[in-house]
Amino acid sequence: MSGSLWLKPPTTETPLPAIPRPRRENAPGRPPNEGPRTGATAAGPGSVVPAAAAVPGVPAVPGPAAPGTPPHPAGGELADDPLDALAERLGELVAVAVHPDEIAAVLESDGMTDDHIRLAYGRADSFALAEDLYARVERRHPAPEAPPGGSWHRGLAGCLLRGLVFALPGLAYVLAAPLLAGEQGRFGLPGGTVPLLAGAVTGWVWNQALAHRAYTWLGLGDRPAAARALLLGAPAGALAGTVVALAAAAPGETPAALFAAGQSVYLAAATVLLVLGRERALLCALAPLAGAVPAFRWDLPDLLRAGLLLAALTASVAFAGLVLRPGARRGAAGRGGPPRAASLPYGLFGLGSGLLVLHAGIGDTLVSGAGAVIALTLSMGPAEWLLHRFRGESLTRLRTLATAREFRRAVTGTLVLCLGGYLGVLVTLTVAVTLAWPGAPWPTLPRLVILLLIGTVLWLGLLLQAFGAVLSAAAVCLLAAAAQTLEPAAGPVAAGGAAAVLAVLTCVLLARPTAHRV
Repeated sequence: MSGSLWLKPPTTETPLPAIPRPRRENAPGRPPNEGPRTGATAAGPGSVVPAAAAVPGVPAVPGPAAPGTPPHPAGGELADDPLDALAERLGELVAVAVHPDEIAAVLESDGMTDDHIRLAYGRADSFALAEDLYARVERRHPAPEAPPGGSWHRGLAGCLLRGLVFALPGLAYVLAAPLLAGEQGRFGLPGGTVPLLAGAVTGWVWNQALAHRAYTWLGLGDRPAAARALLLGAPAGALAGTVVALAAAAPGETPAALFAAGQSVYLAAATVLLVLGRERALLCALAPLAGAVPAFRWDLPDLLRAGLLLAALTASVAFAGLVLRPGARRGAAGRGGPPRAASLPYGLFGLGSGLLVLHAGIGDTLVSGAGAVIALTLSMGPAEWLLHRFRGESLTRLRTLATAREFRRAVTGTLVLCLGGYLGVLVTLTVAVTLAWPGAPWPTLPRLVILLLIGTVLWLGLLLQAFGAVLSAAAVCLLAAAAQTLEPAAGPVAAGGAAAVLAVLTCVLLARPTAHRV
């Protein structure tokens, strides 16, 4: 070792005051026949009473120092402890240490030997010196650095764009309404509704599970493998939706079944574009559906309606095919991928949440039900942003708070604010859709309450799904949807019970600091 760069060479003169030396029995100037004096009678001019011989309760007063001894410090005060200077020099390193052994390692790496420590600081070794330094210097641990922007730090504009592309396909139903018109359908629903709903629910289930599998590959950093999974899974999902829609179609519902087949193809293409982050491409593909806006007031030719629908569908499929080209390369399948069974709970959650949204769309009138579905669909963009916001705030509290109780209180408050913000957005969108839809009635208070309860279930379910508790969220949503399907009159009770259960699960699971580890 070359020695310390901080320490000064030790001085030969000790800074400590001199220890008085005892007088010898035959010292000069003392009668030889005088015996040793002890106690108070031994104190005289030029003598010092030893501490061991001092009278109890009487302070010892030092006399003049013996010849040849170093003088006392000026003013009679003790010299500064050299450990104070060392603590000042090493203050930055000592303040961030979490254990004295860290300081001992620094001292030894700097070249301090035990002999030097005993000579300069009066401590036995580096560990004793490190313990004294650790006790003297206050802890000043630096604050953890904020994590870099990533998947949990998404901007509001991107989430609003996703909410828009979620809702724009609803204009396709406006364009296709005259093409699907027919006699009264089954279960008291308009004609063609059953195959449309069957194909849509099938697509939601399949594409939700497919999206989870593709996102898992993306999380592993293997984008070609994610594209490969979408390349194989998206056509299979479109085929499954088409088969279910055709099987559910009754005689006379062939146009609705064909529209449901196109709907299944679009859902598969949209899943590809959304998972791979191509929201702008999907928005461009849906641009022809803007032609449905005049259809609210004027009757458009059937040929124009069909052309706009085919143009949007063709553009969506073309864009999806372009972004899937990396998945067609050799070796893009990936190795050691996630098990397929791990995506099943996400598909079940898609089934439960989809059925809840469909029940929200069964209103007093077709227009009011469609307005509720549009409001819920548009709200998915702000809902996604609020999920990112909750995650980001939780990570911030995890870095800045010191106790589990403070963290639990802060996370609960953030949860209430985010959920309240989403419900406020949902109410605002419901009012906006009602004002924009010609002749739409205002939602009644019971319908608005049910809509808010379903919105609560959806947002809390998405939050639990984001934190990996998808199985419990899927079970609650499926039970609520089953209760509403078997007994439509029990809709408010089922939605309220599901919202309460999910709220309790969220508070129990997400109030723990360990649930937010990254």
